[in-house]
Formats: sequence, structure tokens, C-alpha cells
Amino acid sequence: MATEAPTMRRTPLYDRHAELGAKMVPFAGYEMPIQYEGIVAEHRAVRGRAGLFDLSHMGEFFFKGRGAGATLDRLISSDIAGLAVGQARYGLLTNERGTIVDDVIVYRISEGEYMVVVNAANIAKDRAHVLARLGEDVAFDDRSYGTALVAIQGPRAVEILASTTDADVRTLPAFGVTHGRVAGSRATIARTGYTGEDGFEVFVANAEADKVWDALLGAGREAGMKPIGLGARDTLRLEARFSLYGNDIDETTDPIEAGLGWTCKLDKEFTGRDVIAAKKAAGPKRKIAGLVIQGGVGRHGHEVAHEGDVVGRVTSGTYGPTVEKNIALAYVPTPLSKIGTALAVRIRGKDVPATVVKTPFYRRPE
Repeated sequence: MATEAPTMRRTPLYDRHAELGAKMVPFAGYEMPIQYEGIVAEHRAVRGRAGLFDLSHMGEFFFKGRGAGATLDRLISSDIAGLAVGQARYGLLTNERGTIVDDVIVYRISEGEYMVVVNAANIAKDRAHVLARLGEDVAFDDRSYGTALVAIQGPRAVEILASTTDADVRTLPAFGVTHGRVAGSRATIARTGYTGEDGFEVFVANAEADKVWDALLGAGREAGMKPIGLGARDTLRLEARFSLYGNDIDETTDPIEAGLGWTCKLDKEFTGRDVIAAKKAAGPKRKIAGLVIQGGVGRHGHEVAHEGDVVGRVTSGTYGPTVEKNIALAYVPTPLSKIGTALAVRIRGKDVPATVVKTPFYRRPE
């Protein structure tokens, strides 16, 4: 008996992507645009001018009440207790084994309310994880499917957004969050992103998404802003060395080996803290390393070799259009993670030379 394929969700901006001729692909249960005119052109638009992203597939959890801050401080690895109203912070949801359930951004949006943005593929898993550990005096609300998220990223993002909003986005600091209207729609606006460029993420109700998207695209036309698909989002984040959940980090990886020890505030109690502290003290057996590959593109799952022996696997790899090199991340034994170490990536049965380099591969000019 034939079973029907599960239906893909669509973001509120699906029709806009279709009108723009985007190539759509399944991603985290959604039909999402992977590219419009091409990954390299879109990547370069973000680095040089600005790009507009539909990230409405991401999840938004809200925590409200007297115990909200204390609950999140116990759930998340970074310093949530120290967040002032109007500040955001990157951190990890960790489990009792000290491995990574998800990487998230926590936004303190008012005195007693926090928003946590989680990865699209992890919404149900994260919700169950949080609900099983919820503290007292805190109300939890999953608004993932009612919230749209539009990101505007690149050196001209601030001027484009400023022309469409009553919020003072020019003076908003990095990882600052505020409220205002964008194209007349009520929005939460944060100076955050996943590209290595300056930029903003704009959260609105689903019904307002078209209006906000159209206004930003129109305001950015003269500056050369383009709509950007998931393909360029991936090349941009990899150049900036941001981790991708499901590739570089997951529940088999811990923060120390993943190069995310800096997100762990070990002088407070949080889930898995003791295991992570012990791992840090002992030193990890393997580490994630940045590679430049000479003569081939490494992809997720490719084997990494040293003197003919397989020693690890590529977690993410691409051609970096800004750095103009084939770049990758891979877990390798700690002694082989030193900068300058000669390795090889096995591409179609051939060992292609690779060198461990310092990351991020790209850092935006000051």
C-alpha cells in the first residue's frame, strides 16, 4: 500500500520566492529557496552591498514570568542571568551528557520576557527538552509557526532598514534588540545574523511578512540589494566560521571539541556543566579544525586523512567566494588540529592536499 509523502510546510513568503523565480528545495520540513540568480552572485551581494533572507522556518520560543531568566540560565550554557533588557546572547542548549541539543540566540525583550530562536529542524526536539526541565514561575509559549523572520545583512543593511522603520537601528549595538515598526508593521528588531556582516533580523507576525519583505526589497533596490537563498547563507556562514547544527554540531559533539567552549559559563550551574568542565580540564581527544583544500571541494562526510590513514571527517565544506579558496571544517585528533598541519581530504577516492588554517576564514573589514 502506497503511503503519502508528508507535506512540506511553506513560509508566509513562499509566493514571493516563486514570483522571483527561486529554485525551491526541501529544508527542515519546509520548501525553501536555495538560490535565485546564483549562489556566488548572491554571496557577493551580501559581502559588498546587502541581501534579504527569509528565515521564517526558524523557531521562536517565549519565556515569560518571574522565573524566566533563572530557568534559561539553567538551560543554556552562556550567561543569561547577565543579560540586560535589549540585549541578546548566543549559547547552547546542552543535555546531561554535556553534548549539544541545539545552538540558540536568547533575546531579553522586556523585564520579564525572553525570546529564544532555535533551529528549524530542532523545534519539536527543543520544545520537549525545554518542557521537561521548565522551572517554576515561568510560562512557555512556542510561537514558531506564527512568527515570520526576515534578515537583512551586509554593509548597506543599516541604511536600508533605517529608511523603513521608526526604530533607531543606527545606534543599536551588535546583539542589541529593540521594538518598532517596519513598513508600518509591529516588529522586534535585533542586530544579529549568520553571515559575518553587519545586519539585522526582523521578527513580525506571519500576516505582515509580505509587506515587510516588499518594503525592504524596494528600499534596497537602489543599493543593489538582492534576495538571498539558503545556498549563499551556507557559504557566508562557513567563511565566517559559524557552526551549522546537524553538520558541525549535534548530540554527538560537545562544546569543547566543537570550538564553542567560549559559550560555556562554567562558574554557574547549567545542564551538563560538570561533564563539559571535566572535558575542558582533560582536553578534548579531537577538535574541529579549519581546512583550506588545494584542488578540490570538500563536502560533508568526506574522509580526512593523515599520511594515508583516515583520521576524521569533513562536517562542512564549500568554495568560499570571498576568500576564493576551497574551505572546510573537520573533526580531527587534537594533535593534528594545529595550524599548519598537512592533511588530505579524500574526494572521489583521491587524497587531495589540505592545510589546517586559523579561523574564521573571513573577517569583515573594520
